[in-house]
Amino acid sequence: MFYEAYQIHNDVLGPVRLMAETVRCVLNQPWPWFANAPLIRSASAAMELLSNAGMSHARPDFGIRTVLIEGQEVAVTEEIAASDPFCNLLHFRKDKPCEAPRILVVAPLSGHFATLLRGTVEALLPEHDVFVTDWTNARNVPLLHGRYGLDDFVDLLIRFIRLLGAGVHVMAVCQPSVPVLAAVSLLAAGGDPCQPASMILMGGPIDPRANPTEVNRFAEAHSLDWFERTVITTVPGRYPGAFRRVYPGFLQLAGFLSMNLDRHISEHWAMFHNLVRGDGDGAAATRAFYKEYSSVMDLPADFYLHTIKRVFHDHDLPRGSFRVRGCRVEPAAIERTALMTVEGERDDVCAPGQTVAAHQLCSRIAAVKKSHHLQLKVGHYGVFHGRRWHNETYPKVRSFIRAQC
Repeated sequence: MFYEAYQIHNDVLGPVRLMAETVRCVLNQPWPWFANAPLIRSASAAMELLSNAGMSHARPDFGIRTVLIEGQEVAVTEEIAASDPFCNLLHFRKDKPCEAPRILVVAPLSGHFATLLRGTVEALLPEHDVFVTDWTNARNVPLLHGRYGLDDFVDLLIRFIRLLGAGVHVMAVCQPSVPVLAAVSLLAAGGDPCQPASMILMGGPIDPRANPTEVNRFAEAHSLDWFERTVITTVPGRYPGAFRRVYPGFLQLAGFLSMNLDRHISEHWAMFHNLVRGDGDGAAATRAFYKEYSSVMDLPADFYLHTIKRVFHDHDLPRGSFRVRGCRVEPAAIERTALMTVEGERDDVCAPGQTVAAHQLCSRIAAVKKSHHLQLKVGHYGVFHGRRWHNETYPKVRSFIRAQC
């Protein structure tokens, strides 16, 4: 019922946002005498904030058209290397063929589209052959494709890893660290020839008990039945995935915003003042971030509930009781695949200690094939995006991958 209520609210606000954008355009015209008047600029700034309010459920564009390689601009084309109703394997093909390590970037299935990793991909592209899991908004997946749970996620990763072949490097950003470690463990236990050369786990909840955050405490404080009754709903009839059970993206975004509400308010207040002052660059950065951040997708209900129970309630992976299709996941089986973990000093979603726990679980990986990096002065988003990712974290990731080639 609350999905329908949200949809009505969104439908009502649509014309309001459109009107605000129209008024903003009128106010921004070079009117003689009063175009730069403080009152006009303030009104224009207010209209822009109002027109940008709300959420989008459409996947944004990665927008990566070229990449600079050895001083030469090379065209980049997005191609679907493999498809699944719930996810496409997206390949960023460069027009200039070159030998480069293949890397599978596993984007989180957590309410945002894979385009949230735009900065991650931009850093990797010049020196890697990049593939990304491009998740589909669950409300657009027809019921005929069945349900989708955590085991299905692991199965899909194994399929993609095998498709990319031996020597691939796998990078998991946040939540997928658990299924990536599970997939690599199963490949190792089976002696699969396509075991990855390395896996990089970034800000993922391998062992949430190590250093619990408010996110972990909230999950543990509520029963699985509470989550199912409170946040799981069905997709309205107007969408292709009508009547599919989902965890709506708008609820996920509301949860993220509430964690740091003061900071988000101050960011928008600063954007308002930048617009009034005519500081277009400062406003553009905030506008771009929130345009991406407010683009949300629905999650399959089974996947969400399985993650809550098996990762945050039962802690199956660190306790050695994680199973996929009945097969026990044993990280100690991994020997050939090198392991790197990355954490953010100020990460309030997946705090330091939770990801590095993977090293203890992967006890048979040689010490020379293990690495850990704690990135100072960054929160969760800064682990894989932003200036410190480009200048400090990525060079270490690049060196680690090169050492395994």
